[in-house]
Amino acid sequence: MPIIVPKGLPAYDILRDENVFVMHHLRAETQDIRPLEIAIVNLMPTKEVTETQLIRLLANTPLQVNVKLLTMDSHESKNTEKEYLQTFYNTYEQIKNRRFDAMIITGAPVEFLPYEDVDYWKELTDIMEYTKDNVFSVLHICWGAQAALYYHYGINKHVLPKKLFGVYPHKLKDSKSELMRGFDEVFYVPHSRHTQVLTEDILKVPELDILAESDIAGAHMVATKDKRMIFAQGHAEYDKETLRLEYERDLKKGLDIDVPENYFVDDDPAKGIMVRWRGHANLFFANWLNFVYQETPYDLNELDKMRK
Repeated sequence: MPIIVPKGLPAYDILRDENVFVMHHLRAETQDIRPLEIAIVNLMPTKEVTETQLIRLLANTPLQVNVKLLTMDSHESKNTEKEYLQTFYNTYEQIKNRRFDAMIITGAPVEFLPYEDVDYWKELTDIMEYTKDNVFSVLHICWGAQAALYYHYGINKHVLPKKLFGVYPHKLKDSKSELMRGFDEVFYVPHSRHTQVLTEDILKVPELDILAESDIAGAHMVATKDKRMIFAQGHAEYDKETLRLEYERDLKKGLDIDVPENYFVDDDPAKGIMVRWRGHANLFFANWLNFVYQETPYDLNELDKMRK
């Protein structure tokens, strides 16, 4: 089954060239099947890159997925043209009367700011509150995960001594979880962040389970017991070149940046990149969408009853 994206979205042509099965909504409307309705709250400045990474993973399952892209109305994007956002993105006000099978809330480059100082914090918390009754399962990524753990459970972030930057081995903690089916006992995930939510703080919340963690990167995959909320501190969605581009960008800025660990062959940029995370990234998204497909009511109007 394909993933459904707006006609004209750059990701459509990119993924078609990669032989990823995508279709635009005009063709999908002729099919007698209800696709999964998934919203992506894209907080990243490079919106085209992030939306393509996530759509690529959402497309790699037998399920039909209809994607709705969301941007923050309370924030003025400096890296994405207003016309692009008006063409392909919606605001919370435009979708708040709808319901979704799933939602993804991405990371954002605002780690050093207190949450309440982020200019779109009120709008984002409105969305996170809205998800309780209107979205079956929410995947929060990196800063998005930290922000959601803070909003829902009062767990604060901590600044790391230096940037966590590389591809790190993780240990599977719960092989029986539907989200982690088929995972190896050790698997790799990219990380790129200056802050961290501590494992000991997560363990204080009975409702939360740690599904995977790293000796170096800490808790990566955390979920509520009903798997309605998922928090991933790593970036399984990253492309092959993402960390390299980030490394070269920071070098050009004159920042004190280390070579990303376990990313280049022998940690040598001249030897090329070793991709270690792609298989498990695809497996996780397939597991998550299958869980959502199996458990979401066909009539999304029944979602609010599931919280009571």
